Amino acid sequence: MSLTSDLGDRFKAEFIGKAIAVLSGGILTIVLARLLDPDSYGLLFLAISVLGTVKLLSQFGIAKSAARYVAEYKETNVGQLPHILKFSFILNIGAITVVSTIFLIGHKFIATLIGEPDLVPMLRIGVLFVIFSTLMWFVRTILQGLEAIKPAATVHALDRGSRLVFAVGFVLLGYEAIGALVGYILASTIAALFGLVYLYFQYYREMSPTGIEQGIRRRIVEYSIPLTITGTAGVLDKRIDTVLVGFFIGPVAVAYYTVSRQIIQFITAPIEALGFTLSPTYEAQKAKDNSEVAGQIYEEALSHGLLLYIPAAAGLILVAEPLVTVVFGEGYLGAVPVLQVLAVFAVLQSVKILTDNGLDFLGRARDRAITKSVAAILNFCLNLILIPWIGVVGAALATVISDIMYTCVNIYIMHSEMNLHLYNIIHHLGRVLGITAIMSATVYLTTNISTGYMSLIIMISTGVITWFILVTTLGIIDLKRIYLVLS
Repeated sequence: MSLTSDLGDRFKAEFIGKAIAVLSGGILTIVLARLLDPDSYGLLFLAISVLGTVKLLSQFGIAKSAARYVAEYKETNVGQLPHILKFSFILNIGAITVVSTIFLIGHKFIATLIGEPDLVPMLRIGVLFVIFSTLMWFVRTILQGLEAIKPAATVHALDRGSRLVFAVGFVLLGYEAIGALVGYILASTIAALFGLVYLYFQYYREMSPTGIEQGIRRRIVEYSIPLTITGTAGVLDKRIDTVLVGFFIGPVAVAYYTVSRQIIQFITAPIEALGFTLSPTYEAQKAKDNSEVAGQIYEEALSHGLLLYIPAAAGLILVAEPLVTVVFGEGYLGAVPVLQVLAVFAVLQSVKILTDNGLDFLGRARDRAITKSVAAILNFCLNLILIPWIGVVGAALATVISDIMYTCVNIYIMHSEMNLHLYNIIHHLGRVLGITAIMSATVYLTTNISTGYMSLIIMISTGVITWFILVTTLGIIDLKRIYLVLS
């Protein structure tokens, strides 16, 4: 099987898993927004933001570090894989134990510091979410390093699908926000246990270890340090703004911000599937001295990402109001300006997803850690300034501004690693902006045709059809080639 066909098969598997996860997550977002009042909804995701921050500490970059060496050694020295898997798993269990214990002792202090005493019971049981979601992340990341994308996608889909069933079920039984959190915990437990059993029986038990290479354990620990710094900065980017919104404004504003972020997450699912699939391939090709091939793969993925997400962001800005009103109700109209600002973030996210995870596998975690730390500090400072000044929209602006800097530097680092053809990328970007302008003008003409569901359907359909006609007429997309790769 050719590399292109192999990548196509892996992408299909990850995309299907991601689609199940995102569809489940989308339904969950809508249902919880309908079942819970904005205050309870905001409190739930404020708790999840805190738990997500703690989870990062329990991960300690171990899974990603191990996955990087798994991707390398499976091409050069397969006998080292059992040692890498065993050591990294034991190390991660140790990190989980230490972090969970400290968090359990200090969870009341955290709730008091944020100024939300109702968080206490949620954080107390949330320690289980930290434990099992970390284990699930470990399994999924190791499978990614093995380029076993199908089982990795299955683990992700199982978690998000189960989350929908359990979270909604407990809310319907009357357990409110804390019931939804219990649903999250059960889902991550099931996915983690399934993934660990699969990894053991399908991979670890079947491997034949050779003598352990001197220094491999030390290298795993050393490489986990910049990954931890990057992850900490990433959580500061993703979570601290939610916490600060809750601190300065309150749970209702958290609900507006969370709804907007989740819409962006829904939109970026396809590119996340592609980025997850391609990242270990960069290191695998580099290990085979095929850096030129890795560069071509990245450039093509980036070109298609820009072609999809720049027009999508423009369309999202235009349909934000009817989208929020129809899907979440008029009680969430405060999320509209936030979503419009974060539409720009969707474009940056599409580029970032294709780039930063790949840099980790290519051994550039230290450079990315420095860049991410600077971006996170900038984001934090901007949040402190903008949220008290212009409210929840300030959090969105802070995210966009800091991500522009981070994304540009990441592309520069990737260019230094792969020697990209920047002129071709810029030329392609110009064509995409032209298509976006025409599509946006067409969609804008439909804004006053009707209201409600019909308005949303007409606007989205007009945008998609216009975009499709333009990209196929101009020959930017080769439908036959895409079909052959994915079939």
